[in-house]
Parts: sequence; C-alpha cells; structure tokens
Amino acid sequence: METKLVRDCSATIIPEGSAITLEEGTPVYVTQTLGGNVTVRVGQTLYRISNLDIDALEDVDLGESSPASASREGDFSEDSVWDALKQCFDPEIPINIVDLGLIYDLRIDDVDTGKKDVAIKMTLTAQGCGMGPVIAQDAKNRVEQLDEVENADVQIVWEPVWSPQMISDTGRKVLGLE
Repeated sequence: METKLVRDCSATIIPEGSAITLEEGTPVYVTQTLGGNVTVRVGQTLYRISNLDIDALEDVDLGESSPASASREGDFSEDSVWDALKQCFDPEIPINIVDLGLIYDLRIDDVDTGKKDVAIKMTLTAQGCGMGPVIAQDAKNRVEQLDEVENADVQIVWEPVWSPQMISDTGRKVLGLE
C-alpha cells in the first residue's frame, strides 16, 4: 500500500537499527502492519515506524494488527505473557517472535509487591542484526503492559544458534513452508 507521511516521524532503519527522522510528505510503501508497528519502504530502504508514530502515516488502518491491551486483573498466567510476546514481530518477517522460535526461556517470579518479574531469554535470526535491541525493547514493553507485571528483563542470547527449524508449525504455514 502506498501512502505518505503527514508529519515528521521517528523511524528505525532496518536491519541496521539506527534512528532517523522521516520527513513530512515522504512517499512510503507499507510492507507490514503487525503488532501495532509498521514497516515501510522508501526507495530500497526499509524503516520501522513504532506504534507511537502511526498517526504520521496517511490512511493506514491497523485493524486487528493494533497492540493488544493489558490483561484484566486476575487473568494473569504464563499464557498471558506468551500472548503479549506474540504481539512482537520481526520487522522484516511476518511472524511473531514466539512462532519464529526466538524465545528460548521464560521465567516468572513473584515479587514482594504482589506483582511479577518476568525474565526472558531470546535470540535473533542473525547475530549482526541491528534491530535486536528494538525487538527486545518491544518484547519488554509488551510484557510490562500486563497489569500484574512489575518488571520484564529481556536478554539476547546466542546459544543455541537460531535456525529455521525453530519456526513453529504456525509460523511455517504463514511462510508457506508446509
């Protein structure tokens, strides 16, 4: 879908991970609208526009792609954390980070306040990916949106090395690998 920017907005260069400002009036081609963030192409370069700057895009409807709201009190479970993580997407691949096989470990601990601390170990599809900190921050933010979570700690790890075999059956179907 082709559109344009109606105001200046912050973006992240993919896969480099550097921040940039895209200027008002810039024509962009929307390539992905998943998890509330948007991936756009300008020329041959891809950019990630966060959900905070979606209003800078003219006529873009996120529909069901908008971020999930925080859980209602009393609904917390490990599944609610997994569901929050499924709202995080690699900006180049239309699969959430859970089905992509990037989450290696998830630990939930009670804290004195009655809330939870969540520790996540995740990897990336490639060690040189500059988007790693952006994706990890997105995961942290999504989990911390859950009412019952006080803190989420997301660590990027490299062992074991990610491979396409780690993609879930659901992810394989999205990619047409089955």
